[in-house]
Amino acid sequence: MGIQKQMPLIAMIFTQFIHAAMYLLNKAAISSGMKPSVFVVYRQAIAALVLAPFAYFCERKKSPLKFNLLFKIYVVSSFGIAMTLNLQYASLNYVTATFVTAINNTIPSVVFLIAVSLRIEKLAVIQRHGLAKVLGSMLGLSGAMIYTFYKGPPLYSGSENETHMSLAKTITKEDWIKGSLLLMASILTWSSWLIIQNPLLKEYPTRLRLTTMQCGFSCITATIYSAAVERNISSWLIGWNVNLVSVVYSGILVTGISYSLQVWVVQKRGPVFTSIFSPLALLLTAIFSAIIFHETVHWGSILGGAFLVGGLYAFLWGKNKEVQSIVAPQQQQEFNVSKEEAHLECIVTTNSPNHEQDKI
Repeated sequence: MGIQKQMPLIAMIFTQFIHAAMYLLNKAAISSGMKPSVFVVYRQAIAALVLAPFAYFCERKKSPLKFNLLFKIYVVSSFGIAMTLNLQYASLNYVTATFVTAINNTIPSVVFLIAVSLRIEKLAVIQRHGLAKVLGSMLGLSGAMIYTFYKGPPLYSGSENETHMSLAKTITKEDWIKGSLLLMASILTWSSWLIIQNPLLKEYPTRLRLTTMQCGFSCITATIYSAAVERNISSWLIGWNVNLVSVVYSGILVTGISYSLQVWVVQKRGPVFTSIFSPLALLLTAIFSAIIFHETVHWGSILGGAFLVGGLYAFLWGKNKEVQSIVAPQQQQEFNVSKEEAHLECIVTTNSPNHEQDKI
């Protein structure tokens, strides 16, 4: 029983190792010369092929799929997934894997700000949970800005040995800003995609089939885009190297295994429990990037990372308290209703003819 209770914890730690390895492999593949747009095509193709059998056998009850809904799913997949991945992988040409992992921790805050601006979510600043969400969002975005524009003195200096230069290229200030803008644009498109998923699932409630279709549609769009920008056939060839390992790893372990584990943990412990482990991927990526890519760690990165993690936890605390404030009155109301029903049933039973006859 003890190990079974700890399985969600073990699963989340395992998924963070998977994500950390994904960022490192993706960085290695892009740095070795693989084109980001081609990488997206292969990754989404493998993801769709991996998910398709599960979608077919696990969700046999088909929901009605009209042309308008199909076109909507295609548009959402193209802008939300294909564009996001192209922007993110393009940023890996200019920034480190640790930076990508760090900035991804701002996604909950960005989703919250977009939802508030669209009036999907209310801004309750006068309540503790609302204030925590606002402050957490501000703290997280401030950490992203510090991480982007302030380096500070080096805390750990990576090796400058020529044998490591093939893995770690020198990043200039212009490259850093360019990569940051690409990454922030990918965060905006991904956050918008996350917001759209809820109404989309209401129209087409088969989650696994919807995910598979979005992987397939995003692959089609990514293929069209990549064919337009990468006309050299050599860019599409993958040998038995880190490029192939990274593509297969991202398609199978990240999309197939990691996403499934996270959904299972959400069902067992809830979304807040799942989210609190995301800073672990940042720590793992930073450690292994320093060891493998010999990246220099600056105090600005430590300060920005601390702001990011602190903002994330403040936001998640506020979100958890908000959920509790909504659920608790509902449970109390249900308890009062059941209590009244039990009292009414007791009165009816006491005054029933059969009961009176028993007393006589």
